[in-house]
Order: sequence, then structure tokens, then C-alpha cells
Amino acid sequence: MTALRQTDVLIVGAGPVGLTLGMVLAQRGAAVTILETRHRGEPPNVKCNHVSARSMEILRRLGVAAAVRDAGLPADYPNDIAYRTSMLGKPITRIPIPCRRDRFTATGGPDTDWPTPEPPHRINQLFLEPILFEHAASMPGITVLNRTEYLSHRQSADGVTVTARDMESGVEFEIEAQYLAGCDGSRSQVRRDIGAKLVGDAVVQRVQSTYLRAPDLIDRLNDAPAWASFSLNPRRSGNVYAIDGRETWLVHNYLRDDEPDFDSVDRDWSIRQILGVDDDFAYEVLSNEDWYGRRLVADSFRSGRVFICGDAAHLWVPYAGYGMNAGIADAECLGWLLAARIAGWGGDAILDAYAAERQPITEQVSVFAMNHAHAMAKERRVIPADIEDDTAQGASARETFGRTLYDLNVQQYCCGGLNFGYYYDASPIIAYDGESQPAYSMAGFTPSTVPGCRTPHVWMAGHRSLYDAMGPDFTLLRLDPGRDASALLNAARLRGIPMQLLDVEPEDRELYGEAFVLSRPDRHVAWRGDACPQDPDALLDVLTGVAAR
Repeated sequence: MTALRQTDVLIVGAGPVGLTLGMVLAQRGAAVTILETRHRGEPPNVKCNHVSARSMEILRRLGVAAAVRDAGLPADYPNDIAYRTSMLGKPITRIPIPCRRDRFTATGGPDTDWPTPEPPHRINQLFLEPILFEHAASMPGITVLNRTEYLSHRQSADGVTVTARDMESGVEFEIEAQYLAGCDGSRSQVRRDIGAKLVGDAVVQRVQSTYLRAPDLIDRLNDAPAWASFSLNPRRSGNVYAIDGRETWLVHNYLRDDEPDFDSVDRDWSIRQILGVDDDFAYEVLSNEDWYGRRLVADSFRSGRVFICGDAAHLWVPYAGYGMNAGIADAECLGWLLAARIAGWGGDAILDAYAAERQPITEQVSVFAMNHAHAMAKERRVIPADIEDDTAQGASARETFGRTLYDLNVQQYCCGGLNFGYYYDASPIIAYDGESQPAYSMAGFTPSTVPGCRTPHVWMAGHRSLYDAMGPDFTLLRLDPGRDASALLNAARLRGIPMQLLDVEPEDRELYGEAFVLSRPDRHVAWRGDACPQDPDALLDVLTGVAAR
């Protein structure tokens, strides 16, 4: 065993979730070490295809959103979702999504006018993860140990000692940290080590998935290309994602209830039925990426000084793109809480907020995803028999089925509710005032300053984003410049709590009904009022976790 190394937070896993957590911590001054079993530069699986608006907001605060948005599909490649009888078959319907060239200027469509400076971005994890890795590795305070395997840990009241192994030399060594975070995926060893168990539905969906190269495919399309092309015919239902917008594609073949496993359906035959090509069409299989859709949430997100994030904590069918994106939200939440505790201004109970806030959200989101998965499975079972017919009856079937598909799926591809509507209603570090947070759906939400909700975004003078003006920490938004904020600001300063004052004049004054709204580092409302609290230290005790203990 080699000499002991030391760090503030040790993260297991350098995927998008682990890298985000590391960046959030490092941005706030914590020392971070990340363990990753892969070689540096080794490509990830072609897993995630979408970065949500909330995730892009986080990446914007970390200074990497612009690089992410400039990568992926070609700038003019349509991000639409097309529904056809096969990829080369007859059109059924289409959901228009702006290409990245037009993302900030497009208007009028269902995926425009997002209330944020960072709308969603369609990009495969192949392109996303290397950008996040290089950005994280360049930040002061972050050390990434590639080809290093987490083995075990032991913890005490003062810290966590992790045993790791250099996979090249076989040498084992120990790292001493204040906290340990398992961002090590669905088979998380950290989760097993803390005794947490995944609870829910182990198999909701089975998808035979193939990553392939087919340079001739795009030129054979009989209408405009799309980011996602769903194929629906009586023989096969599937989906084709454009990966590079030129020659690489990810083909999902949705297995039916009477098809028991991934080998029960001929892969080549299925691919050809989904693409709509004959036996002479040539393609190259790059990898098989078969997967199960699940609805599983860990029964515990924490044991003492050890936490789990992302797929280590929750797994579900990836409708609305909320697998990785929920993990990125986990990472931001845990990151600022850990940083507050390490910096000393957060009380020990501030860390209780992580599970209290994130665990209920994963339950909420997984229910939305599950409901949509069941609805889509139902539609795949009732594909009209004449949907491919070149007749008036066939055209009518496609039109009717297309309306149903559009109304159902526009909710998940333009999911404003899942991005901006979720709230924390049982957090120990939010000062609630008795008003209930407004309900939300997959697509719809009501902006609100009710504590626990996302701080409503507005544009300021000169088209400056409120979020850019707010800065990285607590921001006291003042809607009436005549109101005195000095008592709360001075109390925060004396306790070392980072808080700034920002005077705001939103166009929609009713949206911000109170004179003061205090926004947390993660852009959730912590408190609001028409005057500063008479006892500011009592409020700060709540917000920093001191009052809870």
C-alpha cells in the first residue's frame, strides 16, 4: 500500500455527472479527486443524446456551455423528431426543433421561446463527455486519476478513507477525503457499499440497440433529415438517432412483450425494417448497445459522509431525456451543499438537504417517464395495418395516427415542466411561507417565487440574463430599491455566507410579487418577503442547516 493521498471530495466516475460535480466543487474552492477506470480520451458509450435546458444552465455557470453547444450535429442539421413508416418510408408527422444555428432566433415552434438563456441542446454523449472532461481537468483544484479503480472505503466521524487500485501497475493506495461521492453508474459499487438498494420496476422496456455506420443512408431520405426518426410499421417499431449528422446512427429496436430477450429477434432484419432498406443495403455495426428501460430509485442517497448521484441513485426509461440530466441536477445540488460545509458556513445538517430534495424529484420524474413509456407502448401496439398503403385510406390512417403521435410526444421533446416546474417542498434548508408550489406536468409549468421553486428567469436591460447577473452564490433580488436590505446582507457577511444584492426591474412585476426574493446557488428560491426579516440570523440558521440540528 502506497502513501496516503488527501482531498476534500473524492468522486468515483468521470462521466457527465461526476465531472459536473467536480466542476461545481472546484468552482467553489474545494479540492477534488476523480477516479475513472477508462483511459484518458477513451470514448464513452453512445448513451445520452440530449442536454436539457436546466443542464445547459448549469454548464453555463461552469463556463462550458458555449463549447458544448458548438459541438455535436452540424450547425444546420435539423433537430426535428420525424415519425415515418420507416426511416425511408412515408411521413406520418414531425415535431419541429430548431437546429443549433437557429436555436436562439427561431420563434413560433413548440421548442422555442424557452424562459432561459440556455435552451436545450441535442448532442450525443460521444461529443459531450470529452468537452466536459477537458474543461474539468483544466480547472485548478481537480485531479483526475484515469485507469484507477475504486475498491472500498471506510469512514469515521472525521472523514472517509478510500482504497483504490492503479489498473496499469496493480498497486493499491489510499486516499483520505472529507466526503465520497459515487457517480459510478447503474452498477455502482459505492451504492452497494453503503447498503442502498434500488427499488421499483426492474424491467419496463427492452431495447435492442445498434450503433452503426451507414454513409449512404442520409442521401436516400425522401424528406428532410431529423435528429430522431421514429419508424412505425406493423413489422417493427424503432427509432434512429443521428449521431454525427453524416454517417453514424444509433438504431433502437423496441422489443415486444412476446419477445423475451435481445437475441429473440434477428438484429439485421430488424434494422432493415426500421430503416426501410433492402438486403443489398450495406452498413457497418460499430457496437451493440442493448439496454433495459427501468424505474428504479435507491432507497437511500447517503450514508454518513458518502453520497450517490446519477445512475447510481436512479434509473428509468429515458423519456424526456431525463436520465443523465437528472444526474447533472443531482451533482449541482450536492456540489454546492458540500462546498458550503467544507467552507465552514454551512452547518452539518445542510447535507441532509441533498436526499430530502433530490430523492422526491427522482420519484416525480420517473413517474412522468413511466406514464409516457406506457402510453408509447400502447401506441406501438395499435399501429394501423394499412399505414404503409399508397391509398387514400392509408393516407388517412397516417394523418390520424400522426395527430395522436404529435400530441403525445411534443410533451416530452418540449418538456418545459420537467425542466422548470419541479420544486423542493420538504427541504430542511428552505424557509417556507405556507403557500403551495404550483403543480406542473411534463410540458407545462407556472413560474413562481414560492420557496422551493426555480427562481423565475427574466431578461434585464440590454437583454442580459438575470442568471448571469446573479453570480454563483446566494443572491438577494430586490424588486423595490427603496427597501433596506442591509440587516440581512450584514448578517450573512459576518457569518461568511456568500450573498450579493441585485436590484431587478422585471417586465412582469406580478411574477415577482414580493420586494425581496433570495435565490440559492442552484437557482431555487430559499426565502421571500416584503421586508428583511426582523431576525436575519434565525433565517440564516435555516438556510445553512444550523437550525435543523
